[in-house]
Amino acid sequence: MGDPRFVTANGLRFAYLERGSGPLVVLLHGFPDTAHTWDRAMAALADAGFRAVAPFMRGYHPTEIPADGPFDSATLGRDALAIIRELGAGEPAVLVGHDWGASAGYSAAALGPDQLRLLVTLAIPNPGGLKPRPKLIWALRHFFRLRRRGAAAKIRAENYAYIDELWRRWSPAWRDLPASETAPVKAAFAHPGCLEAACGYYRAQSLRGSDPSQRKPIAVPTVSFAGLHDMIEPRLYEKVRHCYTGSYEVVQVPGGHFMHREHPDTFAAELVRVVREHVRSDPTSPPK
Repeated sequence: MGDPRFVTANGLRFAYLERGSGPLVVLLHGFPDTAHTWDRAMAALADAGFRAVAPFMRGYHPTEIPADGPFDSATLGRDALAIIRELGAGEPAVLVGHDWGASAGYSAAALGPDQLRLLVTLAIPNPGGLKPRPKLIWALRHFFRLRRRGAAAKIRAENYAYIDELWRRWSPAWRDLPASETAPVKAAFAHPGCLEAACGYYRAQSLRGSDPSQRKPIAVPTVSFAGLHDMIEPRLYEKVRHCYTGSYEVVQVPGGHFMHREHPDTFAAELVRVVREHVRSDPTSPPK
């Protein structure tokens, strides 16, 4: 992907990877991950005539670590909107988010709907429509561990063994997870303060419900990707349909939480399809 570029947005210096030219597509990663997670999707988008930009989320090396936070979902959403303003030349963009990137996307769609052509989320249904049930709480039990004081030290143990454990737990059908998949995030977490910042996302999340920015209906056209083998069952994406006043599509694809890495060709083809369909039908799209 080449060396990262840098942009100052929402008061923070963000590193980002970039590929292609055309309408802007911003892709946000989650935990435990980095912008490199999108390398194959970015290549497919670039080949399809889009400018794919993947920032390293706040606190993730080489993006700046904010001295005093915050890491709440509303701030992550404002980060995304600010990046779009800085890189999008005044045009709305497609926003793609996985995991915490999806959470940021839901907030961004509520806070700045005029800046988005399309919201695409992976692995996280709209938090504003989810109710805490025992099965869901068990699937999200890592939230409690990562909020604890000393969580970063435990994650560093045994060459970040907990990172590999999470990837295998969340994508259980991925039998032969290569070490190269988790190597980029382990390298990022080796930089001082990065892992502590990543854990800060979990401490900023209220256990009483979703972020206030995620409690209003979303008018932005939205496509949610659900992994058939994910810890979050695909049926939950249908249960949150009432959270949308704009169009809403659920795309079920093979794989677990990291569906875009586990089955990259299938995911990339579907991503390009939905982006093409929505950008082509968007009256604000620039002529090609």
